[in-house]
Amino acid sequence: MRALRFFAALALQLTACSSQYKYGPEQSWDLDSIVELKSKEFWFHDAQRTLYNKLSTPPNQYRAKNVIFFLGDGMSVPTVTAGRIFDGQLRGVVGERNRLEFEKFNYVGLSKTYCVNKQVADSACTASAYLSGIKANYLTIGVTADVELNDCRGSRLPQNRLSSIAAWALKGSKSAGLVTTTRVTHASPAGVYAHTSNRDFESDYDVTKLGQNPGNCPDIAQQLIDGEVGKRLRVVMGGGTIKFLPNTTTDVYGYKGQRLDNRNLIEEWQQTKPGNARVVFNRTDLLKNDPQNTDFLLGLFNASHLAYHMDDSIDTPTLPEMTAAAINVLSRDPNGYFLFVEGGRIDHAHHETKAKKALDETVQFSDAVRKARQLTNPWDTLIVVSADHGHTVTISGYPDVNNSIVGLNSELSNVDQLPYTAISYANGPAYERFYKSSDGLVERVDLRSLDFSNPDAMYPHGVPMTEETHGGGDVAVYAQGPWSHLFTGVYEQSTLPHLMGFASCLGPGITYCDLQPKARYAPWKLARN
Repeated sequence: MRALRFFAALALQLTACSSQYKYGPEQSWDLDSIVELKSKEFWFHDAQRTLYNKLSTPPNQYRAKNVIFFLGDGMSVPTVTAGRIFDGQLRGVVGERNRLEFEKFNYVGLSKTYCVNKQVADSACTASAYLSGIKANYLTIGVTADVELNDCRGSRLPQNRLSSIAAWALKGSKSAGLVTTTRVTHASPAGVYAHTSNRDFESDYDVTKLGQNPGNCPDIAQQLIDGEVGKRLRVVMGGGTIKFLPNTTTDVYGYKGQRLDNRNLIEEWQQTKPGNARVVFNRTDLLKNDPQNTDFLLGLFNASHLAYHMDDSIDTPTLPEMTAAAINVLSRDPNGYFLFVEGGRIDHAHHETKAKKALDETVQFSDAVRKARQLTNPWDTLIVVSADHGHTVTISGYPDVNNSIVGLNSELSNVDQLPYTAISYANGPAYERFYKSSDGLVERVDLRSLDFSNPDAMYPHGVPMTEETHGGGDVAVYAQGPWSHLFTGVYEQSTLPHLMGFASCLGPGITYCDLQPKARYAPWKLARN
């Protein structure tokens, strides 16, 4: 029966592949001139070719050996649109026509991002949702909504602890790892392995500073080294050395450690690993590392977060390079792997209203997805791309096609006759840069007096805040590989790991391998394993 099903699927795929669109000019996503957009034939053949491509793409219903989940932190739908245009304009083509790598995927959905107790989410409660499949409270990670902020006792109760899809992978005899451009103890990556009632409990110093007892509140860095999931991760790459070193030690970057317990968690990590465990602190050593002779890999490339890609940094690997290194190590496992990859600094740039940096980080994120696609087989590797939450950034007004997405709008305000930027925010810092008061009247500053060519340029906003906030809109989900067609539609963010688990036969719910629900969902049992 299995053989019959295989040959039936093969015949369907061969038939579909022969149905190629053979009319009109060759499809080109890269247009050198907007003149081509004026052709009605262009749009007709473009739409027909898209239709044919969809008709010739049968669902992939094989089991996913590997799962890679890419998380663009704060990568709202407007961020994706602006990033697409930004990337195209950098390459000298019509930006609107461009596609980021994950926009080439055939299946797209929308996920709802709110927390149990907040309409607009943070990166902590969302990590619980998209990694553990259960929505939780604002600022908490890997615990149920029964745990309130700073409830250290509640966070330690087995029945309140959630199991992530990384835990499911490990229980399923697969490998697991994480890559991020933030500190590896930051909210999003912490969702892979930690359980905490406060996302800011990154070191025992942080726990103490926030008025809690580290003995009752295990910090996140400690959980990466001692926790049941953390200690079994084969690849961990990002920043944040100071969270792992005692305050009597200086790291390789010249920064003093934070820890009060006198533990050097980096040394402990290496000493407790079987086989060949490598620790690297720079791009040179990472690229020289032999993945075929590496059983465990820890890369910490800054004292805190990694530098923005646009900033000058010394020997720092890019997100695509870290992604490739992780896949090369994890691919040694014949049973497969789960890999979490975060482009974390999209979010940070938006908080600072530095739109150009946010878009550049989005392009880097897209390049990391491209690298993963090059290194994996779409028939056995499910790649899912999404965001944890949005931001208040918008593309507004009526700028001309291919107007600089990071420059001034081609239109003027029809009220004060002053220019405005194509990109702006609903709120943000440095209000006085964009507004001035004269004789009791508040007026906009003429933006032609500001330099928006600078990578650190801050963009205009409405409500004054110390930093720009998250947005509450739905975020897109892009999927390629086994069972990727399940990711279409509009659903709760907490559905994501269940879909990934189904495709890869992991987790406590219904999976492709059994097509029967477990007797009872008990996430705390998995958390103890």
